[in-house]
Amino acid sequence: MPIPPELEGHKYISLTTFRKTGVAVPTPVWFGEADGKLYVMARGDSGKVKRVRNNSQVRVAPCTMRGKVTGAEFAATARILPKEDFPRAQNAVRRKYWLARLPFWSKENVYIEIVVG
Repeated sequence: MPIPPELEGHKYISLTTFRKTGVAVPTPVWFGEADGKLYVMARGDSGKVKRVRNNSQVRVAPCTMRGKVTGAEFAATARILPKEDFPRAQNAVRRKYWLARLPFWSKENVYIEIVVG
C-alpha cells in the first residue's frame, strides 16, 4: 500500500507503539519516505524500539513537533531493519532533514521501517 497522502508533506508523525499491557505510547518522530514505506531513526535502546520488537503493530498520524495529532491515524506494521538495510532508510531521512546529516547522532541508532495498511 502506498504512503497515505495525509502523511505527505508533514515534518512529524505520531508513531504509536504498544506496551505488553496493550497501553498505547504515542511519540512524535521525524520520518523519511521511500518506496512506499516510512523510515524512522531511533536509538536502539529507546522504549519505542523495545516496543516494536515486542509488537510490530503500530499506528501513525501526522502531528506537530509536540505530538498533537493533526490528521487521520493509520494502522501500520513496523520492523527494526538489519544493519545492511540502514543506508536506504538513512538516505530517506537525510533527504528530508538536514540536521540528520550532522555527525553528532548516536552510533547506537537503528532504523524502523513502517508499512502503512
